Amino acid sequence: MKVAILSPVAWRTPPRHYGPWERFVFLLSEGLIARGVDVTVFASGNSFTSGKLEWICPAPYEEDPALDAKVCEALHIGHFFEQAPNFDLLHNNFDFLPLAFSGLIDRPLLTTIHGFSSPKILPVYEKYNDRSYYISISNADRNPRLRYLSTVYHGIDLKELTWQEEPGDYLLYFGRIHPDKGTAAAIAIARAAKMPLKIAGIIQDQDYFNNEVLPCIDNEQFIYLGPVGPEERDPLLGGAYALLHPIYFDEPFGLSVVEAMACGTPVIAFDRGSMPEVIAEGKTGFLVREIAGAVECLTEIPRLDRWDCRHWVEEHFSQDIMVKNYLDLYQFILNKGPVI
Repeated sequence: MKVAILSPVAWRTPPRHYGPWERFVFLLSEGLIARGVDVTVFASGNSFTSGKLEWICPAPYEEDPALDAKVCEALHIGHFFEQAPNFDLLHNNFDFLPLAFSGLIDRPLLTTIHGFSSPKILPVYEKYNDRSYYISISNADRNPRLRYLSTVYHGIDLKELTWQEEPGDYLLYFGRIHPDKGTAAAIAIARAAKMPLKIAGIIQDQDYFNNEVLPCIDNEQFIYLGPVGPEERDPLLGGAYALLHPIYFDEPFGLSVVEAMACGTPVIAFDRGSMPEVIAEGKTGFLVREIAGAVECLTEIPRLDRWDCRHWVEEHFSQDIMVKNYLDLYQFILNKGPVI
């Protein structure tokens, strides 16, 4: 089986810090290669894979301001489809844009929908309902106007995340600094609980950071760490009393939530999107509706068993489970199963 996997070119594959789609491509491709699949990853030229790497953009455009994002994307996607005859199956992880080329090839195309950036992109997915096999990353993120082959949850490499039996004394916010992700709400929760809060993540909305986050940073109770890479992520997640995930949008999945639980750290999240699928309520964390509810639940964290958090991830969100599910779907597609 020869598979081509299309990664974005915003960040390196795997990413140095932020880049959830690129991280997904890396873990999936490495797992498939370990199982004997002939995998070619289409990514930026400075990316890493144990298989074959195809690239047209030497570096990700978010890391090189000299590169034009639209030009990089056009060249990258075009290169991917020009190579289509060399593969048995194509796997798109570049959102809706590659679908516009799908009618020009005779190879099956599977598209993992990693979330919808806007309702405006739905007409593209609708048009190609019969040209691509759609995979959702949670049941909550499915759109009723689309047909899906399956839901496959993201998996993480458990070897990179260490279970820590004893919690620390700080709360943690780990994610993009953006109104949707609720950075300011996490600050409000920590302030009401009189607990220190560490904030890690890229600044995706500079005005929001300047107005809602930066004035609170005192490097005592509230500390901003910036983007955090894999080496720093493990002890930071494992050492937290709890991860705060007070989202103001319907989260498609939430990798940081799973990573925290893998380290034994419970999660308090706003009850939106995929959170009821990802968090075992009352066992690996709590689902709440507002800031006050989150503050109340902080007192309940000590009664949770941190090993239950790790075990939950091992049973549902491991790299091995994700890779097996995708390999099964690849086989199904190559056996000419219908789009359902």
